[in-house]
Amino acid sequence: MTRAFISLGSNIDPEANTEQAIRLLDREARVINISTVYLTEPEGSHGQPPYYNCVVEIDTGLSPAELKQRVLREIEAKRGRIRCEDKYAARTIDLDLILYDELDLTSRDLTLPDPEILRRPYLAIPLRELASGMTLPRFGLRIDDVAANLEGHTMKPLARFTQHIRKDILHDRK
Repeated sequence: MTRAFISLGSNIDPEANTEQAIRLLDREARVINISTVYLTEPEGSHGQPPYYNCVVEIDTGLSPAELKQRVLREIEAKRGRIRCEDKYAARTIDLDLILYDELDLTSRDLTLPDPEILRRPYLAIPLRELASGMTLPRFGLRIDDVAANLEGHTMKPLARFTQHIRKDILHDRK
């Protein structure tokens, strides 16, 4: 089994879509941990609601391509995700494989680790919470240092919601 990290983002009915996406993910790959869920401002397009963002740690036997195409894209479809030309459009759920063990991979459809970890606090800070001390493959940077450089951006922790989904999804695993 392989340790992997999935980022989740939603700004259309974010409470329901975030929780349901994690539940669906847990049916396909064992959810090990869930970072704090943060309320963040949308990138690019303004005038849309804020996002709920978090990172989920899973244990999987699937390859990165299978995980992305067969699991993550199917969950997005089940939650009503519509892809359009505007990459900053509001969405029911966005699921991205951002780290897959110590794999360094570049293909047409996937880059691991996701280079956006280095510039997006809503990826780096939750990832640090789940994998403190980890060195990111390819970059040779510690996630602790990357996250520390991105602190100070506006991200509001949603403590009650985080506690709720952790209790409901992880309650019998700890």
